[in-house]
Amino acid sequence: MKYIEIKNILIKITLVVFDFDGVFTNNKVIVSETGEESVVCDRSDGIGLSMIKSRGIKMLILSTEKNPVVSKRAAKLPIRCIQGVDNKKEKLIEIAAEWKIPLENIAFLGNDINDLECLRVVGLPVVVADAYPEVKKIAKIILTKKGGEGAVREFCELVYKSKTEVK
Repeated sequence: MKYIEIKNILIKITLVVFDFDGVFTNNKVIVSETGEESVVCDRSDGIGLSMIKSRGIKMLILSTEKNPVVSKRAAKLPIRCIQGVDNKKEKLIEIAAEWKIPLENIAFLGNDINDLECLRVVGLPVVVADAYPEVKKIAKIILTKKGGEGAVREFCELVYKSKTEVK
């Protein structure tokens, strides 16, 4: 897809939905001897989120993961989070209707096969550099950064720049 086509899609985005594991994280988990799980996130992602929030873009983390680390990180950013979702596509469509946002005005940032259905229904399917090949095939944007290594920030900057050029 050519830059001008992507730019025209970016301009219309009013909601960005993020998967968590493999997007905000490097898809790895650290498990302590007591069974507590930890993940590593990139702090620069928070600045990216602030950038697009300043342009009126709504944001949401939509994750199948049930571990509270997801909601804890979301609260710190702050970004709305819905986790423990078995059918992400169904929940995404429900949120879009509730918020009165057309699916073509939504970007979804994912990395794995459980994101495929969401990526297929939105106007802008985006994946991290180290996404699985199946999801890369349907992405309109494949980021240069890996999950947990600034991919969220990279995409936020693209959205921010498209909204800044319009103003």
